[in-house]
Amino acid sequence: MSPVDPAAHQPAITAPVSRFLAVADVARSVAFYRDILGFSAEPVNAVTTEKPEDGRPSEVALINGPARILIGAQGSAVDSTGQPRPRGSAMIFIETDDVAGMRELVRSRGGNVTELEKLNWIKYRVFQVRDPDGHTIWFGQSFQEPDPESAPGKQLRLLLPELPVRDVSAAITYYQKVLGFKINYAQEDLGVMYRDDVTLLLIPRTGEHLGIGSCYAYVRDADALHAELMARGADVKGKPVSQPWGLRDFRVLDLDGNRITFGQTFE
Repeated sequence: MSPVDPAAHQPAITAPVSRFLAVADVARSVAFYRDILGFSAEPVNAVTTEKPEDGRPSEVALINGPARILIGAQGSAVDSTGQPRPRGSAMIFIETDDVAGMRELVRSRGGNVTELEKLNWIKYRVFQVRDPDGHTIWFGQSFQEPDPESAPGKQLRLLLPELPVRDVSAAITYYQKVLGFKINYAQEDLGVMYRDDVTLLLIPRTGEHLGIGSCYAYVRDADALHAELMARGADVKGKPVSQPWGLRDFRVLDLDGNRITFGQTFE
């Protein structure tokens, strides 16, 4: 029996990635991305701009399949929105053909990986690892099922409302404790909240996202949900009302005045 090449069975990166990362120590970062994440390193320029006497490259290209990450010794870097961000604040998403295998590979090489989790709102299984400067690297693999055949011209499948809030962290807590939602994903400027089959996004109320948001959720039993939310202390605006168009619904306001209407169809 011919020997098996382990490298031929390793998980691979499958989608292009192109980013620049500001790092404190280029050599340290090269060692991490090479030895832990499996990237190769190629110098971009001959000597460092900060300390030419060192004779070391100030910028290095890290390459793994279609992923190319450029690192340089500096305090900040411009992100995808064109804004400068401090060193250690970048987030990179890398798609792989075997996320469980990639996690085990990174873990076996000494990477401090998180548990695998499902992000239902984007249909990916993911894990996270941080580089020496604190940049966050997500590895993910889609678990999206093939779309069933649909009628010609049918396009829309799911609506994901964004509700602007003054304090994302406080809003996340409120949606959990008072409205019965759970956290799908959370960071400083984003809360992805779900309850049963419904998902919504909590985003910062900024100059681009002013005013009050609203959305309508179809429910199985409006009266039972009304009683539950009343008991939880939600800001419920009246009892369920049977509307002439065939929906029995009621409204709830969150901490920021965003309105969620819960409605039940009836014959």
